[in-house]
Amino acid sequence: MDKSMNTDHQSFESIRQVNDHGQAFWSARQLSKVLGYSEYRNFQPVIAKAAEACTNSDQAISNHFVEVHEMVPIGSGAKRKLPDVRLSRYACYLVVQNGDPSKPVIANGQTYFALQTRRQELADDQAFKQLKEDEKRLLLREEMKEHNKQLVDAAADAGVTSNMDFAIFQNHGYRGLYGGLDAKDIHQRKGLKKSHKILDFMGSTELAANLFRATQTEEKLRRDQVQGKTQANQTHHQVGAKVRQTIDELGGTMPEDLPTPETSVKQLEKQKNKISKAEDDQE
Repeated sequence: MDKSMNTDHQSFESIRQVNDHGQAFWSARQLSKVLGYSEYRNFQPVIAKAAEACTNSDQAISNHFVEVHEMVPIGSGAKRKLPDVRLSRYACYLVVQNGDPSKPVIANGQTYFALQTRRQELADDQAFKQLKEDEKRLLLREEMKEHNKQLVDAAADAGVTSNMDFAIFQNHGYRGLYGGLDAKDIHQRKGLKKSHKILDFMGSTELAANLFRATQTEEKLRRDQVQGKTQANQTHHQVGAKVRQTIDELGGTMPEDLPTPETSVKQLEKQKNKISKAEDDQE
């Protein structure tokens, strides 16, 4: 790595910040200065292009471009609240990809954020692989809860409003993923009691397939601006069927044929909380 590249990489690293969840982000205003833009307004079109690229990559903009207002120094020790954008590592990568290619620092930025993004992907993947099956289930079930909320919002925007509407909408997704089986069929196939929730009795592989179904359906509903219950249902079924097709092409086990864990996620959560409480009492 030459001296200028090393200096640029240190600059990118020096403005990296971490939010309350331990996730790295960069201030667009600070990044614009490091990238050699004298005026922030000249940098804003670059952010817009990067956000468009994010959408075209089927990524949720809200996960990577967060609009905020920050207190920014304006000289003589004074500060003023100005609009800013918190950029994820991936957003920064898209920004430098859409920056002025004549600037050497842009090329260095492309290298830096490409490497950092890949390193994070590898770290996340390795960390997940090291988790035990029960830990994976707990993590994925929690993710499923959050993304189901987002799916509900996206479906509501499309016209799926009542509880009955949403139950029908969900069944379309299940039928697509489970080869025609709806929630009731899956419930019976797993031998669950009436009070049991299907998602609480899934292994990590089955949960991951359903998480992918949920996230991709939400994205497609918003991206295609789907309107009407019929179209929303068809979209959910289409995405579920596509996930099933991918599993088949990869030679994987169909979700309805995966084993049902004996212990529910609810029981795992209770066990985890009990252990945590015992450890706290010992301190």
